[in-house]
Amino acid sequence: MSFRGSNTEERLKKINQQINETYDLQGGINHVDGINLPSHVEVIDIIKKMMQLLFPGFYGVERIHSGNLNSWSAYLLDMVYHRLKRQITRSICFGCDDENHRQHVSEAERITLEVMEQIPRIRTLLKKDVNAAYIGDPAAQSHEEVILSYPAIQAIAMYRVAHELYLRKVPLVTRMISEYAHTKTGIDIHPGAKIGESFFIDHGTGVVIGETCEIGDHVKIYQMVTLGALSFQKDASGNLVKGGKRHPTIEDDVVLYAGCTILGGKTVIGRDSVIGGNVWITRSVEPGTVITFDVGKQEYHRFNKEKKVDFDYFQGSGI
Repeated sequence: MSFRGSNTEERLKKINQQINETYDLQGGINHVDGINLPSHVEVIDIIKKMMQLLFPGFYGVERIHSGNLNSWSAYLLDMVYHRLKRQITRSICFGCDDENHRQHVSEAERITLEVMEQIPRIRTLLKKDVNAAYIGDPAAQSHEEVILSYPAIQAIAMYRVAHELYLRKVPLVTRMISEYAHTKTGIDIHPGAKIGESFFIDHGTGVVIGETCEIGDHVKIYQMVTLGALSFQKDASGNLVKGGKRHPTIEDDVVLYAGCTILGGKTVIGRDSVIGGNVWITRSVEPGTVITFDVGKQEYHRFNKEKKVDFDYFQGSGI
């Protein structure tokens, strides 16, 4: 049983007054009297429903069979469409006035339909991603195991949806989806990254892929890999300049082993290269190159795939 005396009531009243005084401040962490922001709860539920459309029979509780597949997908598609349109409308309207609301509703409808039209293509890509995981991991026993238990597949699937929203310049919702995937899987893929076919992230924990990364086909990445920015340009006032190519390009058939860090918008890892664990790279690497790091000698070794050393050994903190 709880007892509250007059002193408690007065203190709570005072606290509420103090809280409301902070609400009077404009901007920052306030969003008062504006159009409703996207719902975090609903956006997460939408991407969960989208995962059911992408992988029927895997993430839902209903029994899916050929007899009900068409009606099931039609019902789910309609649900996702209306809910996603509502959240996109809120996302693009949060900073506009009521006079422009109808225009933005029409824009949200167009964007939502365009994103939904990409689902067949996304499924084609995901089938290749799942197969890349299956053939790339000797521990994988089946495609079903990969879909149900590999966090990378969930992260990549949500990325591919978020990327379509990013291409259409949808704010808020796009990052909400990608950060939900990050929270759920430990894999941080910015929706702006460009990622090719048959992409596989093994284990996955701690992988970071920046906004302007470009990743080719048949690329394999292990845990704790960072594809990041080398430095950030600032304007005359000392503020970071946004935009521009800040993150590396990874060409086709590259393997990036655990813990390697590759930085810089001008850095290109040439096709068919292998970057060893814990290697730090800030300069481009020619195609067909293998780079390893000898911890004991604090030396980087760089050679082509035929194991013929064509560069001198060198020491330092990175390439």
